[in-house]
Amino acid sequence: IAQLAALRTPDGRPLDITLTTNATLLARKARALKDAGLNRVTVSLDALDDGVFQRMNDMGVPVSDVLRGIEAAQAVGLQDIKVNMVVQKGSNEDQILPMARHFRGSGITLRFIEFMDVGETNGWAMDQVLPSAEVIARIHADMPLVALPAKSAGETAQRWAYANAQGEADPGLGEVGVISSVTQAFGGECNRARLSTEGKLYTCLFATGGTDMRPLVRSGADAATLAQAMANVWAPRDDRYSLLR
Repeated sequence: IAQLAALRTPDGRPLDITLTTNATLLARKARALKDAGLNRVTVSLDALDDGVFQRMNDMGVPVSDVLRGIEAAQAVGLQDIKVNMVVQKGSNEDQILPMARHFRGSGITLRFIEFMDVGETNGWAMDQVLPSAEVIARIHADMPLVALPAKSAGETAQRWAYANAQGEADPGLGEVGVISSVTQAFGGECNRARLSTEGKLYTCLFATGGTDMRPLVRSGADAATLAQAMANVWAPRDDRYSLLR
């Protein structure tokens, strides 16, 4: 992270560096990560109930460790902290409201993600999917919500603000988001390119092959040449894996 933080964009801006983590070590590492140059953090947490949490992740780590990690991230000044909860029907849908209540007004955005097997074997069986629309309906019945516009083009999450007594979005109460990766599959609108640790550029999370960028980097190519090479890979992309599934 320190090495990445030393880099600058072509127009001189620092990188926006974020980390996705299960937060089991975050209480110990938050300060060092912030000092190294980390800006933001996203924490995976699928339940507040220890029993449900253990069944979902099989890590042998109590929820309290994760919550302490989140608190440490806030304390050291990491910004725009998000918590991602994958909702799997029959496993943790009873945790939707407890999670929403816990993070409401905390300064942390909770996002609910439809369960989606990223493998090739289960055919994306809908019996394990709780649609995001139902998640929002459950929360709205308990804590009224107001729809918010997207922050940027290609944003994968739909955003909802908690409402005040007047039915208006209350910034102090924060917001929730839903990522409808199955019921509202996105693909063509995705703006996320991925670079693997082996130096391959992937145009889709589910891509089985990538373009090796190492030869070009090792040849000493300048930034403009690299940018053009990446554009040549990205421009003809027709990835729509989720839509096809």
